[in-house]
Amino acid sequence: LFKAMQEPHGIYGNDDIAWFNGGLFKQVQVPQLTVSDLSVLHAAAADMDWRAIDPTIFGTLFERGLGSKRAALGAHYTDTGTIAKLIDPLVRQPLQREWAAARTQIEKAKTTKAKEKHYQTFLLRLSNFRVLDPACGSGNFLYLALKALRDVEKQAQIEAQELSLPAELNLQTGPHNILGIEINEFAAELARVTVWIGDIQWCRQNGWPHSLNPILKPLDGIEHRDALVNADGSEAVWPQADVVVGNPPFIGDKKMRGELGLKYTTTLRKAFEGRVPGGADLVCYWFEKARAQIEAGRLHAAGLVSTNSIRGGANRKVLERICDTTRIFLAWSDEPWINDGAAVRVSMVGFGEWKAASLDGVAVHSIHADLTTGVNVTMAWKLPENLDKSFQGVTPRAEIQKKRRLELGLPSASFNLEGGDARRILREPMTVNSEPISAVVRPYWIADDITTRPLDRFIINFGVREKLAASFFEQPFSALENVRLNREKMDDAQDYPWWLLWRPRPAMFEALNGLLRYISIPRVSKHFLCVWTNPNIVPGDALVVIARDDDTTFGILQSRIHEVWALRRGTSLGVGNDPRYTHTTCFETFPFPDGMSPNVPSVEYENIPDAKAIAAAAQALVRARNYYLNPPEWTDWIITPEEEKAGFPKRPVAKPGHEAELKKRTLTNLYNARPAWLALAHEALDKAVAAAYGWQDYTPAMPDEDILRRLLALNLARSSNGS
Repeated sequence: LFKAMQEPHGIYGNDDIAWFNGGLFKQVQVPQLTVSDLSVLHAAAADMDWRAIDPTIFGTLFERGLGSKRAALGAHYTDTGTIAKLIDPLVRQPLQREWAAARTQIEKAKTTKAKEKHYQTFLLRLSNFRVLDPACGSGNFLYLALKALRDVEKQAQIEAQELSLPAELNLQTGPHNILGIEINEFAAELARVTVWIGDIQWCRQNGWPHSLNPILKPLDGIEHRDALVNADGSEAVWPQADVVVGNPPFIGDKKMRGELGLKYTTTLRKAFEGRVPGGADLVCYWFEKARAQIEAGRLHAAGLVSTNSIRGGANRKVLERICDTTRIFLAWSDEPWINDGAAVRVSMVGFGEWKAASLDGVAVHSIHADLTTGVNVTMAWKLPENLDKSFQGVTPRAEIQKKRRLELGLPSASFNLEGGDARRILREPMTVNSEPISAVVRPYWIADDITTRPLDRFIINFGVREKLAASFFEQPFSALENVRLNREKMDDAQDYPWWLLWRPRPAMFEALNGLLRYISIPRVSKHFLCVWTNPNIVPGDALVVIARDDDTTFGILQSRIHEVWALRRGTSLGVGNDPRYTHTTCFETFPFPDGMSPNVPSVEYENIPDAKAIAAAAQALVRARNYYLNPPEWTDWIITPEEEKAGFPKRPVAKPGHEAELKKRTLTNLYNARPAWLALAHEALDKAVAAAYGWQDYTPAMPDEDILRRLLALNLARSSNGS
């Protein structure tokens, strides 16, 4: 049957077969079919009307058919509702406006010849209009873009006849309007079929003849190749188009080496050096390519989907470049991703030299690089007085990707130790160089230790010790054997000694040296939280560490004023859309009250009444929270002699009969409930911090925009003075 579809006059049994000649039929490799397979195929053919198939279903079939290749391609099916949020404002609505203008000209024209000239000019515009999807997958964006073009032409033809112009015999729009680039060969061919099926359906539904002889003509405008780099490492070239739309692959910066390979990742970053930051996600390269096309005059506008992390960090640098050379005129800043099994949220961004702007469906004057409007906090600078005081915690990175680990038959690996195992090791005598085991086996915190209850975990952290020095700690060193086996299989194994944490953060530990405590902030959390942390606790990379031990700094950071700044300067993450605190954008840019910047010795606060008031309010808040978390009637505090000698903190455990109640006592549950005492304690703290800024008009009802406007002005004034 497939072979018959290749021929101009194909015959199958007693039936004449239409000439399809599509790319899917060029090479026929029919798999071996069982009786059960044939039964299923027969039922599908006999019981269903396949003329009614929705072509977008191919996106789902393609994604699920990728299996293990899906992650490496970053392939995600995009639902039609999401696509319409880009196709309508970038393709359908602008062309409808152009037609409205052309119709006005036709109505004003004095002669039939003039009327026809205006009409034919518009039809030529439609015929020459090109939509490019440079990561087209199975073609859903292209299919819906073509449908929009056809719909506009149909509207124009109907209204032209109402204006007494003769009917057109043919449509000017068609699959030639569509361009695509796709790295997966099967997906590229599937995109061609998706576009053709969609076009045939549109023609039948709207009373126009569809293509024949063959039905599926070659769509050379959909290319099978890499959209970013060529085989020789040079930057790939995109064809000229009016509009770019699409859903480029979602692969995070830290996963690119594992998914794409070290060689390709290195080549890609080199090709875009100076344009896309090294810490940016893969999707950002498509944004930069589209920006460059607009700057070069080879593109008018682009509308692309990304994860919502594009609003912050290194990713946002790409949007800042867009704002420098053109403008963002459309954004859906934070949309749920409607797809089975995908726990992400997305941003959709339209950019180009268009006048009107819309943010989350609301008309606005402008859209900033962080996909907000109003106060443009992306203008804020890092403040010298804030530097070298905030850090991301350590990153262990003990084992390779699970799938590859299982393929190689490697065991699971971790730098972590359960509390009981760690305490047994701590009872061992000192090492041969007279260092205690507690120097490298220390309590370990992640965000859950703050947002829920302490997890009683330890970590083996050799800091930056050489291999010989680390081996003196015999039990901890031998406990990392599985780490060694995994680390040796990493692509960048030679860059990181296997016995050391991947990111040991020596600068952080140097800054913490001598402090009685430090401030920890969960990087991703439903609520913005600051907590005091014992200096002997090793913070994981899910925490931001502030190297200060005074109550004034704690109070300023825990205040609403800093929280408002952090929420706007940060991003959000995950299916829960929880705020993400990034120290480089949130802390290092935050203007503290005069005389209370992080570089000021805390002893000087004794002479500043406002600083003392903040400290008192912060102490009251912390005392009340601590009592809630561990009521004395429910809680015992325990510690072993070895832990006490090492200066480790005591551990809270429930008194008999209070296990269930104490388990529920978490900061997340507390802030979910936000009882009156907590709200009042925060209001007192916020009032004290506002007074330190000289904001005598501050009330809990002060709009966030007013707070941001004042903080931004202070940041810009200080950064200007500093420069």
